[in-house]
Amino acid sequence: MSNDKEIVERPEFVLEEHLRFLDAIRLSGAVNMLGAYPYLQEVYDELTKTQARKVFAYWMRTFSERHNEHE
Repeated sequence: MSNDKEIVERPEFVLEEHLRFLDAIRLSGAVNMLGAYPYLQEVYDELTKTQARKVFAYWMRTFSERHNEHE
């Protein structure tokens, strides 16, 4: 069994701005993060529902890589 981290390919429509937005929602504590993708779609109306879900999935899968694990 390998200890290598899974490489997650970033969809082309995922912007740093989307990831920062989700980070801000998380830090605010105002929303259960499992229900955060509709907020993403509401703010970024260029995203389809499917894309917003994929942005959220990418954000979740790469969170520890982008943030200190002890944050």
